Amino acid sequence: MGGVPFLWPWANRIDGLSYWISGKKYAINPELGNVRIGPGPTPIHGLLVSARQWKVVRAEATATEAVLAARIELWREPAMMAQFPFANAVTTTYRLKEGALEVETVVENLSSEPMPVSLGYHPYFQVTDLPRDEWKVRVPAREKFLLNERVVPTGVLVPNPYANTPTLKDVVLDDVFGALVRDADGWARFRLEGLKQSVTVEYDSAYPVAVVWAPPGRKFICFEPMSAPTNAFNAAHDGWFKDLPVVEPGGVWKGVFRIVPAGF
Repeated sequence: MGGVPFLWPWANRIDGLSYWISGKKYAINPELGNVRIGPGPTPIHGLLVSARQWKVVRAEATATEAVLAARIELWREPAMMAQFPFANAVTTTYRLKEGALEVETVVENLSSEPMPVSLGYHPYFQVTDLPRDEWKVRVPAREKFLLNERVVPTGVLVPNPYANTPTLKDVVLDDVFGALVRDADGWARFRLEGLKQSVTVEYDSAYPVAVVWAPPGRKFICFEPMSAPTNAFNAAHDGWFKDLPVVEPGGVWKGVFRIVPAGF
């Protein structure tokens, strides 16, 4: 399923073929061939899911860890800049250590204006020691965003109905969650549990939003760390979303999440 797809410069969907940033309307051009258009239309998953412009900048291993870092400079790519005209570069570092995979993302704003950050990841997980309908899911969030027919948040928040670790037999998950519940160390931990096997996805504070997707009959679940909810640019413009991260010119945004398997 593409490994751990990276969603940038927007995470999940935009509600239509344009978006607003700092009072300016920017258009998305489907004819450039670098954006996937979902129903609605809803441009989905940004520009980099299949991008080949990444360059490895670090690759090393020791007795205790392995590290791979890659960088992509979107400011060099005219077709990408046409869809998101804020000069930027991204460095992603994968670190395998002590049985966990850590993913660190650093986004640099190389433009002359403040740049919003609406990014996410779309990893897929499974356990194999129980049937799919018996998998248990921990969703540590206080709130769920109500979605419209385009699977885009409406601005209405309701209490999380899945706070008590349901099994996948009981629920159909395609939801956006906020107000994440964090442990004493500051990390929010989403978990898939089988009989003995489990996968925990740990979000640092740069990821205040989570999408959880588990379509019926499919033997996977996605815990998606996100810096902001789906359609964040337009939600901020509409005024109901107040916490869109913004990086000043010359600044950086940094986020870390970890994938921790056990019992395999």
